[in-house]
Amino acid sequence: MKKFRETYLKKIHIGGITTDSNVFMAPLAGYTGYPFRMICRKLGAGLVFTEMVSANGLKYNDKATAKLLYTTGSETKKAVQLLGSVPSAFEYACKGKYTEEYDMIDINMGCPVPNVIKSGEGCALIENMPLASKIIEACKRSGKAVTVKFRPGMNRNRIVVSEFARMCEDSGADMITVHGRTRDMMYEYEPVYEYIAAAKNAVNIPVIANGGIRSEEDAVKMMENTGADGVMIARYGLEDPFIFSRLTGTDTGETKLSAIMELADIAQSCFDELSAMEHIRKTASYFMKKIPGTKSFKQEMYRCGDIQGLKSVLVKIFGETE
Repeated sequence: MKKFRETYLKKIHIGGITTDSNVFMAPLAGYTGYPFRMICRKLGAGLVFTEMVSANGLKYNDKATAKLLYTTGSETKKAVQLLGSVPSAFEYACKGKYTEEYDMIDINMGCPVPNVIKSGEGCALIENMPLASKIIEACKRSGKAVTVKFRPGMNRNRIVVSEFARMCEDSGADMITVHGRTRDMMYEYEPVYEYIAAAKNAVNIPVIANGGIRSEEDAVKMMENTGADGVMIARYGLEDPFIFSRLTGTDTGETKLSAIMELADIAQSCFDELSAMEHIRKTASYFMKKIPGTKSFKQEMYRCGDIQGLKSVLVKIFGETE
């Protein structure tokens, strides 16, 4: 099998930003907070996006929304993903205080969740290209690099991936990420390479391929069949963030135990105790997916009343498996 790093690894130029690799971690609600982003970057991810953040929430100074954007000077090449359907809200969010430390705006035009669709956000924008264009243009007025993540269409009977990709480029997008499943496919089935290849053939800006990448073999296959400029890992990156090391050849000497303990230390340093414990537990639950006895380990984690106790349990769980 071809090695990704020997055949496809490269840097990507996105507006005025150059990434360290073309292997990215997708924005995932509830998970891609600051501590996890820092671990992924250390392991070789060229970009790691924030959780999905409501543009309207930032416009109205919602504290819970703003909390999702915690960062420090230690994080470089910062990328925030915004969700919404009102161009003025996007422009306000992009120019506002909450995103001032971020270098890049990613616009969510791919979320397939029913409540999001009903609000005219996420995937719904695939069927409203004039509005989608205005949103991209509004974000570009911030002067930041702008990227768009979208799906090929609402269903397999109406594929608009080429037209949508061209609209994104014409509106000023610096990069697009195409999830190889239509909205009605949700997160099931194998991604359709042809959809991503069609987007790549339609534009001159970088195209990142997303969907169903769970191994180096999957990543190589995705690149071979789509001609994409890079890959974006989603849920599997939570389960095994070392995929970034394998794809990029980044040797940090980290183990699952050292990585989760470092994440715990970062979480403890930047969040209050309850928020830190929540972030650690959720991430550790994915880390331990392939470990026998996962259910009892999770129960033990959730019984912990403080971070020190939680750390002791983590040592027990991950130390015994290495």
